[in-house]
Amino acid sequence: MFMRIDRLQAELPQPKRPDPNAAAALQELLGGKYGEMSTLGNYMFQSFNFRDKSKLRPFYSLVSSIFAEELGHVELVSTGIAMLNNGPGDPTPDVDISKAPFEDMKDIRLAGSFLSNGGGAMPMNANAASWNMDMITTTGNIVIDLLHNFHLECGARLHKLRVYETLKDPTGREVCGYLLVRGSVHAHAYALALKTLTGVEIEKMLPTPNIDLSRIPECQKYLQEGSHRRLYRFSPDDYKEAAGIWSNDEVALPGDPPGNLEVVDGLPEGGKIPELDGNYGAFAPNYAPEEIFEVASKLYKKSR
Repeated sequence: MFMRIDRLQAELPQPKRPDPNAAAALQELLGGKYGEMSTLGNYMFQSFNFRDKSKLRPFYSLVSSIFAEELGHVELVSTGIAMLNNGPGDPTPDVDISKAPFEDMKDIRLAGSFLSNGGGAMPMNANAASWNMDMITTTGNIVIDLLHNFHLECGARLHKLRVYETLKDPTGREVCGYLLVRGSVHAHAYALALKTLTGVEIEKMLPTPNIDLSRIPECQKYLQEGSHRRLYRFSPDDYKEAAGIWSNDEVALPGDPPGNLEVVDGLPEGGKIPELDGNYGAFAPNYAPEEIFEVASKLYKKSR
């Protein structure tokens, strides 16, 4: 089962301005072939389908821990998309809808993100192609699945770097910076798992693409706090066996700040989930929301 915490895995800065085209670029990191929906879907169903869990507990615990983290990555990217997608237009209450207050939205890359989704994120790529089950690999063969996961994380790194290169807004760049560090952890973890099974030192291929994260300003605070060396279990008591693979005997990748690897109980401190302002002219949450605000206020007071 899962427990949800009302925080993001990382603090996101507010956008400088609404930028739905930047949000469209981030959609690739959500619903693209190497996006967070793919990493989540692969590791989730591999963990559900895992054979001989008790006999292969360190590997099962590794995949399960990373799967739990990917739930938060989907949330992080989706939040960044929604923050950037909040306009342009006139969000004021009682706006005259006959004056085309959102005329500019018909010309954005993903007009459907406004017309159908009210500025929200969806499981699709940067061209609005839906994410689907064909992007999941769960063969039941532990070596093949781990090798696929290693490839998936390297592909994800490539896509994050390319998306990062298109963005100037701090919100999208922060999403990329955090995910680049955490994705490096996952690629490293799967490489170590494969080494323990096969003896092949596949971690020597990292980083792929071969650019150090020291070149990316938004990665620096996460590197300095040691996030690149930490595997979170996202559980109070379970999945401790992952430490057999993500071992304190292993060290950070060359090019990253040095230090030994560590498995961390629980989850990262994270950051507050930003408040997404209502867009009343777009009927989100409604055109004249005063009545539903009043209902919600009464329910909140009743719950205290």
